[in-house]
Amino acid sequence: MPNSPIRKLVPFADDAKRRGIKVFHLNIGQPDIPTPQCALDALHRIDRTILDYSPSQGILSLREALVRYYAGFGIGLTPDQILVTTGGSEAVLFAFLCLLDSGDEIIVTEPFYANYKTMALACGATVKTIHTKLEEGFRLPDVEEFEALVTPRTKAILICNPNNPTGYLYTREEMLRIRDIVKKHNLVLISDEVYREFVYSDEPYLSAMNLEGIEDQVILVDSVSKRYSECGIRIGALVTRNKDLYAAAMKLAQARLSPPLLGQLVAEASIDVPKSYLQGVYDEYIARRDFLVQDLREIPGVSVPLPGGAFYAMAALPVEDAEDFCKWCLTDFAWEGKTVMMAPGAGFFVLGKALQAYNAR
Repeated sequence: MPNSPIRKLVPFADDAKRRGIKVFHLNIGQPDIPTPQCALDALHRIDRTILDYSPSQGILSLREALVRYYAGFGIGLTPDQILVTTGGSEAVLFAFLCLLDSGDEIIVTEPFYANYKTMALACGATVKTIHTKLEEGFRLPDVEEFEALVTPRTKAILICNPNNPTGYLYTREEMLRIRDIVKKHNLVLISDEVYREFVYSDEPYLSAMNLEGIEDQVILVDSVSKRYSECGIRIGALVTRNKDLYAAAMKLAQARLSPPLLGQLVAEASIDVPKSYLQGVYDEYIARRDFLVQDLREIPGVSVPLPGGAFYAMAALPVEDAEDFCKWCLTDFAWEGKTVMMAPGAGFFVLGKALQAYNAR
Protein backbone atom coordinates (compact mmCIF):
# COMPACT_ATOMS: atom_id res chain seq x y z
CA MET A 1 0.00 0.00 0.00
CA PRO A 2 1.26 3.50 -0.76
CA ASN A 3 2.02 6.13 1.84
CA SER A 4 -0.45 8.98 1.98
CA PRO A 5 0.80 11.82 -0.27
CA ILE A 6 -1.10 14.18 2.02
CA ARG A 7 0.75 13.09 5.16
CA LYS A 8 4.15 11.76 4.08
CA LEU A 9 5.90 15.12 4.52
CA VAL A 10 4.53 15.65 8.04
CA PRO A 11 7.91 14.96 9.76
CA PHE A 12 9.50 17.81 7.80
CA ALA A 13 6.64 20.14 8.71
CA ASP A 14 7.00 19.20 12.38
CA ASP A 15 10.72 19.93 12.21
CA ALA A 16 10.06 23.32 10.61
CA LYS A 17 7.68 24.19 13.45
CA ARG A 18 10.31 23.19 16.01
CA ARG A 19 12.62 25.70 14.30
CA GLY A 20 10.03 28.40 14.86
CA ILE A 21 8.67 28.46 11.29
CA LYS A 22 4.92 28.99 10.86
CA VAL A 23 3.62 26.38 8.42
CA PHE A 24 0.48 27.07 6.40
CA HIS A 25 -1.10 23.66 5.75
CA LEU A 26 -2.28 23.59 2.14
CA ASN A 27 -1.68 19.83 2.01
CA ILE A 28 -4.83 18.48 3.61
CA GLY A 29 -8.59 18.99 3.44
CA GLN A 30 -8.89 20.19 7.02
CA PRO A 31 -11.08 23.32 7.16
CA ASP A 32 -9.83 26.12 9.39
CA ILE A 33 -13.25 27.77 9.61
CA PRO A 34 -14.86 27.40 13.06
CA THR A 35 -17.36 24.59 13.60
CA PRO A 36 -20.98 25.87 13.86
CA GLN A 37 -21.86 27.12 17.32
CA CYS A 38 -25.02 24.98 17.37
CA ALA A 39 -22.81 21.89 17.02
CA LEU A 40 -20.48 22.96 19.82
CA ASP A 41 -23.47 23.78 22.02
CA ALA A 42 -24.89 20.31 21.42
CA LEU A 43 -21.57 18.79 22.46
CA HIS A 44 -21.53 20.83 25.66
CA ARG A 45 -25.13 19.89 26.48
CA ILE A 46 -24.59 16.13 26.39
CA ASP A 47 -25.76 14.95 29.80
CA ARG A 48 -26.02 11.20 29.28
CA THR A 49 -25.07 9.02 32.22
CA ILE A 50 -24.07 6.16 29.90
CA LEU A 51 -22.24 6.60 26.61
CA ASP A 52 -23.69 3.50 25.02
CA TYR A 53 -23.62 1.88 21.61
CA SER A 54 -25.87 3.41 19.01
CA PRO A 55 -27.70 1.26 16.45
CA SER A 56 -25.24 -0.07 13.87
CA GLN A 57 -26.96 1.89 11.10
CA GLY A 58 -26.86 5.08 13.15
CA ILE A 59 -29.30 6.94 15.38
CA LEU A 60 -32.73 7.18 13.76
CA SER A 61 -33.14 10.90 14.49
CA LEU A 62 -29.86 11.63 12.68
CA ARG A 63 -30.93 9.60 9.67
CA GLU A 64 -34.28 11.42 9.65
CA ALA A 65 -32.43 14.74 9.76
CA LEU A 66 -30.29 13.63 6.83
CA VAL A 67 -33.45 12.80 4.86
CA ARG A 68 -34.50 16.44 5.31
CA TYR A 69 -31.04 17.65 4.31
CA TYR A 70 -30.94 15.62 1.09
CA ALA A 71 -34.47 16.73 0.22
CA GLY A 72 -33.05 20.24 -0.02
CA PHE A 73 -31.02 19.03 -3.01
CA GLY A 74 -33.95 17.26 -4.62
CA ILE A 75 -32.81 13.83 -3.41
CA GLY A 76 -35.73 11.78 -2.11
CA LEU A 77 -34.77 9.19 0.51
CA THR A 78 -36.05 7.32 3.55
CA PRO A 79 -34.09 6.70 6.79
CA ASP A 80 -33.63 3.01 5.96
CA GLN A 81 -31.62 3.99 2.86
CA ILE A 82 -29.02 5.85 4.95
CA LEU A 83 -26.26 4.05 6.86
CA VAL A 84 -24.26 6.27 9.21
CA THR A 85 -20.53 5.53 8.96
CA THR A 86 -17.33 6.46 10.73
CA GLY A 87 -16.55 9.27 8.32
CA GLY A 88 -16.86 9.22 4.56
CA SER A 89 -13.80 6.98 4.42
CA GLU A 90 -15.64 4.09 6.07
CA ALA A 91 -18.49 4.58 3.61
CA VAL A 92 -16.02 4.14 0.72
CA LEU A 93 -14.48 1.09 2.37
CA PHE A 94 -17.90 -0.49 3.02
CA ALA A 95 -18.91 0.13 -0.60
CA PHE A 96 -15.71 -1.53 -1.85
CA LEU A 97 -16.08 -4.52 0.48
CA CYS A 98 -19.67 -5.02 -0.65
CA LEU A 99 -18.82 -4.87 -4.35
CA LEU A 100 -15.26 -6.05 -4.91
CA ASP A 101 -13.79 -9.52 -4.60
CA SER A 102 -10.09 -10.19 -5.00
CA GLY A 103 -9.17 -9.63 -8.64
CA ASP A 104 -12.15 -7.40 -9.39
CA GLU A 105 -11.70 -3.97 -10.95
CA ILE A 106 -13.00 -0.49 -10.28
CA ILE A 107 -12.69 2.45 -12.69
CA VAL A 108 -11.71 5.79 -11.16
CA THR A 109 -11.08 9.16 -12.75
CA GLU A 110 -7.46 10.26 -12.29
CA PRO A 111 -6.11 12.21 -10.42
CA PHE A 112 -8.06 10.83 -7.48
CA TYR A 113 -8.18 10.95 -3.69
CA ALA A 114 -5.25 8.71 -2.80
CA ASN A 115 -7.05 6.62 -0.18
CA TYR A 116 -9.35 5.18 -2.84
CA LYS A 117 -6.38 3.15 -4.06
CA THR A 118 -5.44 2.08 -0.53
CA MET A 119 -8.96 0.82 0.16
CA ALA A 120 -9.18 -1.00 -3.16
CA LEU A 121 -5.88 -2.72 -2.43
CA ALA A 122 -7.21 -3.76 0.97
CA CYS A 123 -9.99 -5.59 -0.90
CA GLY A 124 -7.53 -7.20 -3.30
CA ALA A 125 -9.03 -5.21 -6.15
CA THR A 126 -7.42 -3.32 -9.02
CA VAL A 127 -7.89 0.38 -9.72
CA LYS A 128 -8.12 1.20 -13.42
CA THR A 129 -7.94 4.89 -14.20
CA ILE A 130 -9.46 7.29 -16.70
CA HIS A 131 -6.82 9.99 -17.02
CA THR A 132 -8.01 13.59 -17.09
CA LYS A 133 -5.66 16.37 -18.18
CA LEU A 134 -4.78 19.58 -16.41
CA GLU A 135 -4.49 21.43 -19.72
CA GLU A 136 -8.11 20.42 -20.47
CA GLY A 137 -9.34 21.54 -17.05
CA PHE A 138 -9.73 17.86 -15.95
CA ARG A 139 -12.88 17.34 -18.04
CA LEU A 140 -13.95 13.76 -18.74
CA PRO A 141 -12.65 12.08 -21.91
CA ASP A 142 -14.86 10.42 -24.51
CA VAL A 143 -17.03 7.40 -23.72
CA GLU A 144 -14.71 5.18 -25.73
CA GLU A 145 -11.94 5.61 -23.16
CA PHE A 146 -14.24 4.40 -20.39
CA GLU A 147 -15.53 1.44 -22.31
CA ALA A 148 -12.01 0.38 -23.31
CA LEU A 149 -11.37 -0.32 -19.61
CA VAL A 150 -14.51 -2.36 -18.94
CA THR A 151 -13.86 -6.10 -18.56
CA PRO A 152 -15.86 -8.99 -17.06
CA ARG A 153 -14.12 -8.19 -13.72
CA THR A 154 -15.25 -4.53 -13.71
CA LYS A 155 -17.77 -3.95 -10.92
CA ALA A 156 -18.03 -0.19 -10.43
CA ILE A 157 -17.14 3.34 -11.46
CA LEU A 158 -16.11 5.77 -8.73
CA ILE A 159 -16.34 9.54 -9.10
CA CYS A 160 -15.83 12.44 -6.70
CA ASN A 161 -18.05 15.41 -7.51
CA PRO A 162 -16.96 18.15 -6.93
CA ASN A 163 -13.59 16.52 -7.24
CA ASN A 164 -10.81 15.99 -4.75
CA PRO A 165 -8.03 16.90 -5.62
CA THR A 166 -8.79 18.91 -8.79
CA GLY A 167 -11.87 20.87 -7.77
CA TYR A 168 -13.54 19.87 -11.03
CA LEU A 169 -17.35 19.90 -11.20
CA TYR A 170 -18.90 17.39 -13.58
CA THR A 171 -21.36 18.80 -16.08
CA ARG A 172 -24.83 17.39 -16.56
CA GLU A 173 -23.72 15.97 -19.92
CA GLU A 174 -20.79 14.19 -18.26
CA MET A 175 -23.01 12.76 -15.52
CA LEU A 176 -25.44 11.43 -18.11
CA ARG A 177 -22.52 9.92 -20.03
CA ILE A 178 -21.39 8.07 -16.91
CA ARG A 179 -24.97 6.94 -16.24
CA ASP A 180 -25.24 5.43 -19.71
CA ILE A 181 -22.00 3.46 -19.23
CA VAL A 182 -23.15 2.18 -15.83
CA LYS A 183 -26.49 1.12 -17.27
CA LYS A 184 -25.04 -0.49 -20.41
CA HIS A 185 -22.49 -2.61 -18.53
CA ASN A 186 -24.58 -3.27 -15.40
CA LEU A 187 -22.10 -1.57 -13.06
CA VAL A 188 -22.48 0.30 -9.78
CA LEU A 189 -21.75 4.03 -9.60
CA ILE A 190 -20.09 5.13 -6.35
CA SER A 191 -20.39 8.90 -6.08
CA ASP A 192 -18.38 10.74 -3.41
CA GLU A 193 -20.27 14.01 -2.95
CA VAL A 194 -18.90 15.35 0.32
CA TYR A 195 -18.16 18.75 -1.28
CA ARG A 196 -21.66 19.42 -2.68
CA GLU A 197 -22.00 22.62 -0.62
CA PHE A 198 -19.05 24.13 -2.45
CA VAL A 199 -20.02 24.64 -6.09
CA TYR A 200 -18.71 27.90 -7.58
CA SER A 201 -19.74 27.72 -11.23
CA ASP A 202 -23.02 28.43 -12.97
CA GLU A 203 -23.21 24.72 -13.82
CA PRO A 204 -25.94 23.22 -11.59
CA TYR A 205 -24.97 20.45 -9.20
CA LEU A 206 -26.41 17.09 -10.26
CA SER A 207 -26.26 14.29 -7.73
CA ALA A 208 -25.76 10.73 -8.92
CA MET A 209 -28.81 9.90 -6.80
CA ASN A 210 -30.94 11.83 -9.28
CA LEU A 211 -29.76 10.02 -12.41
CA GLU A 212 -32.78 8.34 -13.96
CA GLY A 213 -32.55 4.71 -14.98
CA ILE A 214 -29.85 3.59 -12.50
CA GLU A 215 -31.60 4.34 -9.21
CA ASP A 216 -30.73 0.86 -7.89
CA GLN A 217 -27.11 1.06 -9.05
CA VAL A 218 -25.87 4.10 -7.11
CA ILE A 219 -24.03 4.40 -3.81
CA LEU A 220 -23.67 7.91 -2.43
CA VAL A 221 -20.74 8.63 -0.11
CA ASP A 222 -21.18 11.60 2.21
CA SER A 223 -19.63 13.23 5.26
CA VAL A 224 -20.23 16.17 7.59
CA SER A 225 -16.50 16.78 7.88
CA LYS A 226 -16.08 19.45 5.22
CA ARG A 227 -19.36 21.39 5.19
CA TYR A 228 -19.46 21.84 8.97
CA SER A 229 -15.71 21.79 9.76
CA GLU A 230 -16.20 18.58 11.76
CA CYS A 231 -13.47 16.27 10.50
CA GLY A 232 -12.74 15.05 14.02
CA ILE A 233 -16.20 13.74 14.90
CA ARG A 234 -15.89 11.07 12.16
CA ILE A 235 -19.45 10.99 10.86
CA GLY A 236 -20.27 10.06 7.29
CA ALA A 237 -22.92 8.14 5.42
CA LEU A 238 -23.38 5.41 2.86
CA VAL A 239 -26.60 6.04 0.98
CA THR A 240 -28.25 3.62 -1.46
CA ARG A 241 -31.71 2.64 -2.65
CA ASN A 242 -30.44 -0.86 -3.42
CA LYS A 243 -31.78 -3.09 -0.63
CA ASP A 244 -29.24 -5.86 -1.23
CA LEU A 245 -26.30 -3.45 -1.10
CA TYR A 246 -27.68 -1.85 2.05
CA ALA A 247 -28.13 -5.26 3.70
CA ALA A 248 -24.55 -6.21 2.84
CA ALA A 249 -23.21 -2.93 4.24
CA MET A 250 -25.24 -3.46 7.40
CA LYS A 251 -23.32 -6.69 8.07
CA LEU A 252 -20.10 -4.69 8.02
CA ALA A 253 -21.68 -2.01 10.20
CA GLN A 254 -22.74 -4.65 12.72
CA ALA A 255 -19.21 -6.06 12.76
CA ARG A 256 -17.83 -2.69 13.83
CA LEU A 257 -20.79 -2.36 16.22
CA SER A 258 -21.55 1.37 16.18
CA PRO A 259 -20.59 4.66 14.57
CA PRO A 260 -19.31 7.29 17.06
CA LEU A 261 -22.10 8.21 19.48
CA LEU A 262 -20.92 11.72 20.39
CA GLY A 263 -20.17 12.49 16.78
CA GLN A 264 -23.72 11.58 15.77
CA LEU A 265 -25.20 13.91 18.37
CA VAL A 266 -23.06 16.78 17.11
CA ALA A 267 -23.79 15.98 13.46
CA GLU A 268 -27.54 15.93 14.06
CA ALA A 269 -27.40 19.38 15.63
CA SER A 270 -25.35 20.66 12.68
CA ILE A 271 -27.92 19.80 10.03
CA ASP A 272 -30.15 22.68 11.14
CA VAL A 273 -27.27 25.16 11.06
CA PRO A 274 -28.36 28.69 10.04
CA LYS A 275 -28.07 29.35 6.32
CA SER A 276 -25.89 32.34 7.15
CA TYR A 277 -23.17 29.97 8.38
CA LEU A 278 -23.02 27.98 5.14
CA GLN A 279 -23.18 31.18 3.08
CA GLY A 280 -20.28 32.65 5.05
CA VAL A 281 -18.20 29.49 4.49
CA TYR A 282 -19.04 29.54 0.78
CA ASP A 283 -18.08 33.21 0.41
CA GLU A 284 -14.79 32.65 2.21
CA TYR A 285 -13.80 29.66 0.08
CA ILE A 286 -14.61 31.30 -3.23
CA ALA A 287 -12.56 34.35 -2.20
CA ARG A 288 -9.64 32.08 -1.30
CA ARG A 289 -9.98 30.20 -4.58
CA ASP A 290 -9.89 33.39 -6.63
CA PHE A 291 -6.92 34.75 -4.69
CA LEU A 292 -4.93 31.53 -4.99
CA VAL A 293 -5.55 30.92 -8.68
CA GLN A 294 -4.93 34.54 -9.66
CA ASP A 295 -1.61 34.69 -7.83
CA LEU A 296 -0.45 31.28 -9.06
CA ARG A 297 -1.13 32.31 -12.64
CA GLU A 298 1.15 35.31 -12.19
CA ILE A 299 4.13 33.00 -11.56
CA PRO A 300 5.97 32.23 -14.83
CA GLY A 301 5.63 28.57 -15.83
CA VAL A 302 2.73 27.76 -13.50
CA SER A 303 -0.51 26.40 -14.92
CA VAL A 304 -3.68 25.91 -12.85
CA PRO A 305 -7.31 25.48 -13.97
CA LEU A 306 -10.03 27.38 -12.13
CA PRO A 307 -11.73 24.88 -9.77
CA GLY A 308 -15.50 24.69 -10.12
CA GLY A 309 -16.03 23.30 -6.63
CA ALA A 310 -14.54 21.84 -3.41
CA PHE A 311 -11.53 23.65 -1.91
CA TYR A 312 -8.58 22.24 -3.80
CA ALA A 313 -6.50 23.30 -6.78
CA MET A 314 -4.03 21.27 -8.78
CA ALA A 315 -1.16 23.07 -10.44
CA ALA A 316 1.61 22.17 -12.85
CA LEU A 317 4.87 23.74 -11.64
CA PRO A 318 8.12 24.48 -13.51
CA VAL A 319 10.14 22.12 -11.27
CA GLU A 320 11.88 18.81 -11.92
CA ASP A 321 10.33 16.97 -8.97
CA ALA A 322 7.24 18.26 -7.16
CA GLU A 323 7.88 16.10 -4.10
CA ASP A 324 11.41 17.46 -3.72
CA PHE A 325 10.05 20.98 -4.15
CA CYS A 326 7.38 20.49 -1.47
CA LYS A 327 10.01 19.05 0.85
CA TRP A 328 12.36 21.97 0.13
CA CYS A 329 9.62 24.42 1.11
CA LEU A 330 9.67 22.82 4.56
CA THR A 331 13.38 22.19 5.02
CA ASP A 332 15.07 25.18 3.38
CA PHE A 333 12.57 27.88 2.48
CA ALA A 334 10.91 30.48 4.67
CA TRP A 335 9.68 34.01 4.06
CA GLU A 336 9.45 36.20 7.15
CA GLY A 337 9.39 33.05 9.26
CA LYS A 338 6.60 31.39 7.29
CA THR A 339 6.29 28.64 4.69
CA VAL A 340 3.67 26.43 3.06
CA MET A 341 3.07 22.69 3.12
CA MET A 342 1.67 21.17 -0.07
CA ALA A 343 0.85 17.66 -1.24
CA PRO A 344 2.91 16.37 -4.20
CA GLY A 345 0.56 15.58 -7.05
CA ALA A 346 2.22 12.31 -8.05
CA GLY A 347 0.53 10.57 -5.13
CA PHE A 348 -2.86 11.21 -6.72
CA PHE A 349 -1.99 9.22 -9.85
CA VAL A 350 -1.57 5.47 -10.29
CA LEU A 351 1.57 6.18 -12.31
CA GLY A 352 3.04 8.11 -9.39
CA LYS A 353 6.54 9.33 -10.19
CA ALA A 354 5.85 9.52 -13.91
CA LEU A 355 3.59 12.46 -13.13
CA GLN A 356 5.68 14.03 -10.39
CA ALA A 357 5.65 17.48 -12.03
CA TYR A 358 2.08 17.89 -10.82
CA ASN A 359 1.50 19.40 -7.41
CA ALA A 360 -1.81 19.27 -5.55
CA ARG A 361 -2.70 22.15 -3.26
